Amino acid sequence: MREIQFREALREAMNEEMRKDESIFLMGEEVAEYNGAYKVSQGMLDEFGAKRVIDTPIAELGFAGIAIGASMNGLRPIVEFMTFNFSLVAIDQIINGAAKMMSMSGGQYSCPIVFRGPTGNAGQLSSQHSQNFENWYANCPGLKVVIPSNPADAKGLLKAAIRDNDPVIFMESENMYGDKGQVPDGEYIIPLGVADIKRPGTDVTIVSFGKIIKLAYEAADLLAKEGINVEIIDLRTVRPIDFACIIESVKKTNRLVIVEEAWPLASISSEIAYHVQRYAFDHLDAPIERITNRDLPLPYAPTLIAEILPNVKRIVDAVKSVSYAK
Repeated sequence: MREIQFREALREAMNEEMRKDESIFLMGEEVAEYNGAYKVSQGMLDEFGAKRVIDTPIAELGFAGIAIGASMNGLRPIVEFMTFNFSLVAIDQIINGAAKMMSMSGGQYSCPIVFRGPTGNAGQLSSQHSQNFENWYANCPGLKVVIPSNPADAKGLLKAAIRDNDPVIFMESENMYGDKGQVPDGEYIIPLGVADIKRPGTDVTIVSFGKIIKLAYEAADLLAKEGINVEIIDLRTVRPIDFACIIESVKKTNRLVIVEEAWPLASISSEIAYHVQRYAFDHLDAPIERITNRDLPLPYAPTLIAEILPNVKRIVDAVKSVSYAK
């Protein structure tokens, strides 16, 4: 095991896969000469050359379309968006092209492509650069959507995504690129669609994913001091969702709190709440609670940002509300 940064784990995944398979290439804004906007691709141009690590213009619609065409013709592109906020410019290519290609061609064309980059709030970036679209992409059949929470998962999941024959949306957090964690030595793959119980518990289940898992840990530590034993499930993949893992946990704890950094309407938490009430209703001893962003565009002022995003206090209060429910 080695302790490395989140960005280094992503780089290792891409480097290892590109060394094995010459059909894999990376393209995006500033990925080559600048070594990546967040230094995820640092050194990759030197190793793989300009034909496999490709700087693009600021034209997400165009280079997403080029990558999709390449994937239909035997290549396996990795497309880096500088932020998934900018992926909205390319969403027609992703939804109406990549996601539907297998179905529309009757299985004649696959689209093995990874769209990756940062998502969500990363400080004072205001309304147009602080959004979460994982539920938008997870709504579309034909896509897989992955959101890792730590360096080890990031590497294992990205390798799985690169090898997958379906288009994968791989969402990271700008706030996590410098996070350090233990990463296994040698080859390993984490299968897509399998959740992970990060912290076993008996009293309340917290389900989350991505950087919000860190808030869940903090809340669980505070709750443990009050005698509330929390189980934390990291979804890792939000399409497909590992509902079986959640259901089995709820059957044990009888209480559920879902936390995500997204707007509340038609969110990942909405879908989870539906499935749990449908398939584990008799095991619930309290109503399901969920914590999301407030239903507002994210402002610039730090005080207002703090009021809108999920935080440790909101998680603690939600867990206590279901713990003491009659």
